[in-house]
Amino acid sequence: MEEILSKLYELQDKKYGEFQAKLIPNISADAIIGVRTPELKKYAKNLYAAEDKKETVIKFLSALPHRYFDENQLHAFIISLEKDYDKCMGYVEAFLPYIDNWATCDQLSPKIFKKHKNKLMEKIKSWIKSDETYTVRFAAGMLMQHYLDEDFRLEYADMVAEVESDEYYINMMRAWYFATALAKQYDAVIPYIEGKCLDKWTHNKAIQKSVESYRITDEEKAYLKTLKIKP
Repeated sequence: MEEILSKLYELQDKKYGEFQAKLIPNISADAIIGVRTPELKKYAKNLYAAEDKKETVIKFLSALPHRYFDENQLHAFIISLEKDYDKCMGYVEAFLPYIDNWATCDQLSPKIFKKHKNKLMEKIKSWIKSDETYTVRFAAGMLMQHYLDEDFRLEYADMVAEVESDEYYINMMRAWYFATALAKQYDAVIPYIEGKCLDKWTHNKAIQKSVESYRITDEEKAYLKTLKIKP
């Protein structure tokens, strides 16, 4: 662990760390080293690919909770590279309870998941019922990433719509999901907005994000604006 921490400090950009602290207010500034994302991704690839680092990587992935935000980011990037689905899922499930911010949650995106959507869906159905903020956010994010194209089903949109939470970071992802769904599956998803199936804040935020999207037509944007719930 000392080797990895030493490398992170070697890659430190203090100004960037100060910038990150403003974007992730629920994380102490003292817990942010300040390593830029491209550098973290590069380091993750090097660690994952190096034969002589496999034991180090295994120990690092087991050393939870981490002290620093940058360690969590590196952890997410390493997991995302894992090519064995079952091993990757094991790492994901061990890591999810320790994710404590939106950035790490959203960076965790295993490439192997897209090849195992049926198995992944069973996990998503469990995660989205979790009491953990970032486990629910991750579940909604996976639904947005993997199930809004040819695999889209109304039952998946129902799963996101039915989440009840006062957590900002959950509802922001729910709004993001529906804005993306409107861009990709407009006819199927617009009834959720017309029928006011979401809480007021998420409903209005989904409309706002849709109106800001280049993937929504001007006509659709104009109509969505009429559906906003007023105070």
